[in-house]
Amino acid sequence: MPAHDSGLAVPEVVVTAQRTESLASRTPLAISVLSGEELRDLGADSPGTIGPRLPNLYIDQAFSGLRLTIRGISNSDTTDKGDPSAAFMLDGVYIARPAGQSGNFLDVDRIEVLRGPQGTLYGRNTTAGLVNVISNLPTDRFEGAIGFEAGTYDRRKVDGVINVPVNDMLALRAAVSKLTHDPYLNNGQGTLLRPGMDQDDRDARLSAKLAMGRDATLVLRYDHGQAKGNNDRFVPDTNFYTGVASGTPVYRDSTTDERLTNSFRPPNMTPVQGWQDRVAQGWSADLRWDLGPATLYYLGARRKLDQELRQNYYYRVAPRLALGVINNYDSHNEQDSHELRLATNGASPLSAQGGLYYFSETSDTSYAFQGLQAVGLPPYYAFPLVTEARSRAVFGQLTWRVVDGLRLTAGARRTQDDKDRVGSTDFRQGPVFNAATDRRLLNAAELNTARTTWRLGLDYDLLPTTLLYGSLATGYKAGGFNDGCIAGSTALGIACPAAVAVSESALYYQPEELRAWEAGVKSRLWGGRVTVNAAAFVYDYTNLQLSGTAIVSGAPRILTGNAGVARSRGLELDGDIRVGSNGRLSYGATALDAHYVTYNPTPTASWAGRKLDRAPSHVYTLGYEHRFGVFGGQLYAGVFSRRSAEYVITIPSQLLEYRIPAHTTTDATLRYAPAGGAWSLLARVRNLENSVRPSLIDSFGMTTPTAPRTADVRLDLRF
Repeated sequence: MPAHDSGLAVPEVVVTAQRTESLASRTPLAISVLSGEELRDLGADSPGTIGPRLPNLYIDQAFSGLRLTIRGISNSDTTDKGDPSAAFMLDGVYIARPAGQSGNFLDVDRIEVLRGPQGTLYGRNTTAGLVNVISNLPTDRFEGAIGFEAGTYDRRKVDGVINVPVNDMLALRAAVSKLTHDPYLNNGQGTLLRPGMDQDDRDARLSAKLAMGRDATLVLRYDHGQAKGNNDRFVPDTNFYTGVASGTPVYRDSTTDERLTNSFRPPNMTPVQGWQDRVAQGWSADLRWDLGPATLYYLGARRKLDQELRQNYYYRVAPRLALGVINNYDSHNEQDSHELRLATNGASPLSAQGGLYYFSETSDTSYAFQGLQAVGLPPYYAFPLVTEARSRAVFGQLTWRVVDGLRLTAGARRTQDDKDRVGSTDFRQGPVFNAATDRRLLNAAELNTARTTWRLGLDYDLLPTTLLYGSLATGYKAGGFNDGCIAGSTALGIACPAAVAVSESALYYQPEELRAWEAGVKSRLWGGRVTVNAAAFVYDYTNLQLSGTAIVSGAPRILTGNAGVARSRGLELDGDIRVGSNGRLSYGATALDAHYVTYNPTPTASWAGRKLDRAPSHVYTLGYEHRFGVFGGQLYAGVFSRRSAEYVITIPSQLLEYRIPAHTTTDATLRYAPAGGAWSLLARVRNLENSVRPSLIDSFGMTTPTAPRTADVRLDLRF
């Protein structure tokens, strides 16, 4: 009997990476998929926990929000004026702000990670790729589940889902979750303050699926998430490095507890208790209407993000001097998006899809800093700002089946991006601006950019179980602006005299553009018991956008500029092997060369040839799970290990290069499910080595560590 008939084949996965359903093994692009069951077994609660499982992907959770790096391409400006190079989506809805991307996973069906430019079908800010979290839909069965977790660092979690078919037309689904754990960081500052890297989160989603006749379906969703705790997620970079003051950081030996202990005692102030209150909520409507020859799709969404926090910064102002700075942050963000898309049906040699897209975003934020008097600033240094962004696009893609087994694809997208901001840089004597004693500088800019991006592709069925594909695509990310104003401009009743104005070249930065070549093969061998996914790619970036800190008009600002030319090229290999009837081996290997071709971070320094951030030359992964029949049920034992070569995190504006040494991280799981039972028990250990390293380092020396070793048990009950 063939292996695929005997149940020994690696299961096929259905994805929507090309906006229509297809098997992952027949989708001609580099894609990785994690199912909801895999996320549960891994204990992957949030986006920051899935990166180690997937090729050429880093997802880092910083105090300012999520940062995605795919194939060495990232972005470090997480302010309201910045845009990512890789998009994060929830059920196909683009989420603009990194802080809004940090919510916990809730009742997830699968996560699709697409590597490479996806601008034709997905739009803005997808030059490096995208992460799409897809939740479970309501079904026509009454069912439910509840899970309980307990673990180290006093981890406690309870989550549940219930699905109710109301009648033949309407089904409802609700999911909730509550997660808490104690801080991973230690307080060595001599105070009684609670340190950071803790969690106190609550999440909920309500979905409704309405059948409007036989041909149309409408899915409505509402989600709400709240995160509390302490957002002081960082330690000084000197916890990991010596030689920072001399400009040559060297990784130093230390224990995990020492690395996770913040012992910095500010010379200028006493730290205060850090806290945050982040509320994210969204509404969406997803319509699918089968018109016969074609299907009409509409996806509309409105999302809000409100965030208040207080943080204690480690703020290096000179090579050998760091200050304590209190940051008070208040932000209110709203975004709306609408997409109307039409896709042909049937088995015609020519298939097509195309549509219209609109996105708008308004951010009203206020940053206020205290403690910088030592560098000549007043007691309060603040940035009240309002930023607005709008994006409009028209797109289309055609696929032509030339002969059986050979398909050609061509697609294009025209995008118009408009962005503007008005606000000020305030030098205040008190928490509220006083015109009699305080000074205010104008921040005002607007920028309109437009580009046409395109994609050409070819895929060929070499064998019934082997797909070859290749593509040439372009990508684009809009330009933007920094703090400041052009001489002679006026806004909010504030003038911009020449003495404080900045030049257009300093105020604005150019769009980031990409040309990408990719070729790959996907194959299922030995009756589906072995899967192979291999890809080779070459990216050429122009005007890569990089951010850092600089002094403007006597005050520190975050500035973004263009890095000239960068190239990323590499190889990726991953897949699964069924071992006997009870074992499954997963494997992966990547080779990456991502470097600057031309880049001058300062007028006298050239970084040509230097590596981009988080771009190790090679990474290997290996995992194995085995099933045993015991006690009338099934016991699943699994282990997964990832070995990464050295890579760097850089601060170009300060010519600093932090090297992260080669390292290995290993996770282990043990799960028992009785035969025919309605419960299962799971035990997990993550980071068996108990090693931590910097995941992010900013211009001030604030370093976000990775998580230490954690362990927990989970009980699932189903009905």
